[in-house]
Amino acid sequence: MDQYEEALKIARDIGNPVLLGDVLRDMGNSLLSYNSDGNLLSDDGTASITIRYVDSTNIEYLEEALALYKAAGLRYEEAVVSTDIARAYLINNQPQIAEGYLIAATEISDALRTNDMTDSDRISLFQNQQTAFSLLQEALNEQDEFEASLEAAERGRGRALAELLFQQESSDSLDLSTNNSPNITTIKQTAQQTKSTLVTYSIIRDTDQDYEFNRRFSGYGYEFNYSLGAWVVSPDGTITFRQVPLTDINLSKLVTDSRHAIGVRGSDRASAPPQLRPDVLAQLQAEQDEKLRQLHDLLIDPIADLLPDDPNQPVVFIPQGELFLVPFPALKNDNGDYLIENHTILTAPSIQVLQLTHDIADSRNGSTTDQAVIVGNPDMPTVTFLTEDGFVDTRLQPLAGALKEANAVSEFLGTSALTGDQATEATVKQQITSADLIHLATHGLLEYGDPRETGTRDVPGAIALTPGSGEDGLLTSAEILQMDLQADLVVLSACDTGRGRITGDGVIGLSRSFIAAGVPSVVVSLWAVPDAPTADLMTEFYRQLDQGQTKAQALRQAMLITMQDHPDPKDWAAFTLIGESE
Repeated sequence: MDQYEEALKIARDIGNPVLLGDVLRDMGNSLLSYNSDGNLLSDDGTASITIRYVDSTNIEYLEEALALYKAAGLRYEEAVVSTDIARAYLINNQPQIAEGYLIAATEISDALRTNDMTDSDRISLFQNQQTAFSLLQEALNEQDEFEASLEAAERGRGRALAELLFQQESSDSLDLSTNNSPNITTIKQTAQQTKSTLVTYSIIRDTDQDYEFNRRFSGYGYEFNYSLGAWVVSPDGTITFRQVPLTDINLSKLVTDSRHAIGVRGSDRASAPPQLRPDVLAQLQAEQDEKLRQLHDLLIDPIADLLPDDPNQPVVFIPQGELFLVPFPALKNDNGDYLIENHTILTAPSIQVLQLTHDIADSRNGSTTDQAVIVGNPDMPTVTFLTEDGFVDTRLQPLAGALKEANAVSEFLGTSALTGDQATEATVKQQITSADLIHLATHGLLEYGDPRETGTRDVPGAIALTPGSGEDGLLTSAEILQMDLQADLVVLSACDTGRGRITGDGVIGLSRSFIAAGVPSVVVSLWAVPDAPTADLMTEFYRQLDQGQTKAQALRQAMLITMQDHPDPKDWAAFTLIGESE
């Protein structure tokens, strides 16, 4: 603080309002970090850092910075420092005052959006709003304003994707000056129109601690307290909020451990598992059951009484952060039942996106052409991967199981599949623009677009196809984003197609690109799927659709039937339906 006082004097002498505002904000946030009693050990474990409660001084610094930013017309900085002030009031147990600053911060950020912004710029802007939306949820929960808190949670996710869908489905240019953010009325309408139970999860910070404090001192062994909030919206519009403390629970590690316990492998299609001794198999099974039960205890048990008794009634999970990677169908209750045995499950990046996918599907009802594009095991392209020897060109391995799957699906649907040298990127691009159904059984490249992995900077994700005719054989997420697709359903029967870079806008990758291109329902995988069970599951999925089941019900039935011959969750639980159920 002595150094900051000197910097403050220099900034006042210079008279630059922006520099002065920056120094004042740094001073206010430095005081804001000291918000708890006790001592923290230094790096070498000897000296200690004394932590004291926040006093009014930090708010005075921040308020002065806010006034300077306002006078200079620096709207983004105004939103940021308003969030800082709100955080200080939350720490001082004044949530009502904090709420006002947070509403101002989010409204300023919304006003910064323009029609000419790129999708990536909007994602970045919304990502910078995440702290404000998270703190707004906290402020409202502290006042028992749980419905308003759900609105705040919704406003903080899936907004850039929603705007892409608004733009595509509207004949007029989207007017971003109007407030298209969801509210409680539209949230209830979505549950009613989709006949679904909506479950929105949010990771909420405990009021007596601070994000900035945790960021600075997490390396000193200081643990930050969070809670997991869940809003459940019933089809009749009833909204219930439940909150579970995450004391001694590392949620990210639990999700990762559960996936490892299932036996999730790398990004290629899973090969046959090694032969293990019976005692080793029993131990692995016990570990898997334990992790899946822990996730069920945390995510499902607190809201179990609010979920529908009818297993055919859809339950839509709206995850946050690492919860996008949770294998919801495989979560296991104390009776040993998997969640998919009791419920029809979907996911969505936000309630607003769910409503928009429903509207898209509804607008196309009855306008199908019965044209299906089925792709399996193309002649694989060459991709540049980073290895120990640097970037090396590597041709992807063929997938015999994907060929079998594509032929089985096409035979069932009474059409022909694009396989081998027929499955060129050029041909697939041309055919999918008018198709009702798109089924892609090939490699999915999660790491494509990451310059640290493939030397290419792009939107994450690509589908492997046959190169030629000027195409490299990689149908990328960025290319899909530019398309206008008419398909009612896309099935990405490749590996890790449901994964990508996780942001407040959801998972930035292949699934998001197809939804943004106008596809209301997308089936994706959360890990490397095994060949033989996947072929069985997908054929059964289409059989169930043919018998009149909804997409979500068909996927559930396909999982239940597949698990009879392949009981291990890794063989049937990887797939999830995103978007519209009907």
